Amino acid sequence: MKKLATIALAVLFIAGSSEAHCGACGTEKGKDDHTHVEKTSVKSESNIVETAKAAGSFKTLLAALNAAGLDKALTGEGPFTVFAPTDEAFAALPEGTVEALLKDKKKLTSILTYHVVEGKVTAKEVTGLDKASTLNGQNIMIKADNNMVMINNAQVTTTDITCSNGIIHVINAVLIPEEKK
Repeated sequence: MKKLATIALAVLFIAGSSEAHCGACGTEKGKDDHTHVEKTSVKSESNIVETAKAAGSFKTLLAALNAAGLDKALTGEGPFTVFAPTDEAFAALPEGTVEALLKDKKKLTSILTYHVVEGKVTAKEVTGLDKASTLNGQNIMIKADNNMVMINNAQVTTTDITCSNGIIHVINAVLIPEEKK
């Protein structure tokens, strides 16, 4: 029952006030540019993959992680910050995209690692950044404005789902990195 309560709390949207800077993750915005977000931490003894499974809204993400062989990495020690697109975010991609990606392990791996930042970056820290370096080597752009946080073209809808090996922030779109030449 305690685990169910933790999961229920994890799906709540968080908004409010705080500010921070994470020097290892990106650049600090000027103080006048900060959007304030209240952090309500939900702690889980489960790792990122187990927490995503329990939530029930990340089936496509979990299938993609499995197909790319990255599911085991996200059960490891970490810590990791995952910007996790929901099943609805994957469903919004053009028809056939998910199926094609599941067959192209290299491209799938590039996309999935574009959703992961090394270290544990809380919502409080995210709002103080302009960008963050992802595990695929490219930066994601961060914009915090009017109590809304955007990661590239995706809105962060739920923050600070704390796991044993990192943290999950839920986003409403799949992040697509630039094609590497």
